[in-house]
Amino acid sequence: MATPLLFSLMIILGLGPGLGLAADHDLTPREIYELDSPAVVMIIGYSNSGQRGSGGTGSIIQQDGLVLTNAHVVIEDQTGKPYPRLTIYLKPDRVSGDPKADLSRSGKGRVVAFSQPLDLALLKLDGPPGPFPVLELDDSDRIEIGDRVVAIGHPEQGGLWTLTTGTISAQFENFNATKGKSVFQTETGLNRGNSGGPLLDTDGRMVGINTAIARVSSDGLPITSISFSLKSNVAKSWLRDQGVSFQEMPASNRSASNTSASRSTPLPGEPTALSENPSPAPKVVSPSSPLSASSRPYNLDRLISERSRAEADLEDMIKEMRGKFSGR
Repeated sequence: MATPLLFSLMIILGLGPGLGLAADHDLTPREIYELDSPAVVMIIGYSNSGQRGSGGTGSIIQQDGLVLTNAHVVIEDQTGKPYPRLTIYLKPDRVSGDPKADLSRSGKGRVVAFSQPLDLALLKLDGPPGPFPVLELDDSDRIEIGDRVVAIGHPEQGGLWTLTTGTISAQFENFNATKGKSVFQTETGLNRGNSGGPLLDTDGRMVGINTAIARVSSDGLPITSISFSLKSNVAKSWLRDQGVSFQEMPASNRSASNTSASRSTPLPGEPTALSENPSPAPKVVSPSSPLSASSRPYNLDRLISERSRAEADLEDMIKEMRGKFSGR
C-alpha cells in the first residue's frame, strides 16, 4: 500500500496510484484556445451594393479550406440565397484588439452546400494558400449534461476570437420541430457574432455548432444563460451527404496531429437548400442577425462597406488596365 508521502509524489508526477500510468488530463481553457483558435474564422457576407450583410463565426474542418458555419450567417433573408460576396478572415498570430490588424488576413469564400432547416452551411476558402489548421468534429453522443465546454467566436460587445466557458445544461431532439435537429442547451456565454462557431469539449474537439440564443420571454423578462448548439453528429451526417468523410482520431493523438476531415468524393458545385426554412420558435434568435454595429468594438457595417468599396475599386482598376492593354 502506498504511503501518503508516496501517494502525493505520484500525483505530483502525474502517475496513477499503484499503476505507474499517466492520469487522464482534461485540457484547460487556455490549452484549448491555443490549440483550436487558429482554425476558427470570422465570416461576413454582403450584397453587391454593400448595403446589406451578416457576420458570424466558422470552423475550418479540412486542410484545403472547407469551413463549417451556420446557414443564417451566409444566406440572405430576402432572397433565400447565399450572399453574392463572402469574406473569410483568418486568425492573426496575436489578437490585438485593433480590427485593422486583426482582420488583415482574409480570402474570398463561396458556399458549396447549405441546409436552412439544420442551419448549416459548408464554405470553401479561396485565396490564401493552405494547408490550414483544422478542428476535429467529435462524437457528440459522448457528451452529457454537466460536461464542461468552451466556445470561440466574435460576440457582440466583445472582442474577436473570444473564449467563453460553461457546461452542458440540457439536450433536445427535433429542435424547433425539425426532424433530426438535435441540440445541446448550454450556459456558455454566446451572443450575436458567435453564430456558426465551435462548441468544444475538454479534449479540444468540436461537439457542437453554436446556433441560437434565448434572450427575452413572452412577458419581456430578460433571459440569460440559455443558448443552443447543434450537435456535431448532426453536422457530420449532413457533411457526409455532401461528400465529406472523416478519419476518426483517438483522443491520445489529439495534440500530435491536427488533421481531421478528408474529402473522399467531389463536393457539389452549386449551393442547395434541402427544404424550406421552418418557422423559428418564439423568443429564440440566431446570434448573428441582426448585428448592432454601434455597440461592438469592431463595426460590422463599416467592415462590410469598406470591403465592398475595396472590391469595387479593385474591379475598376482591373477594367482600366484591360482597357489600356487592349488599346495598345
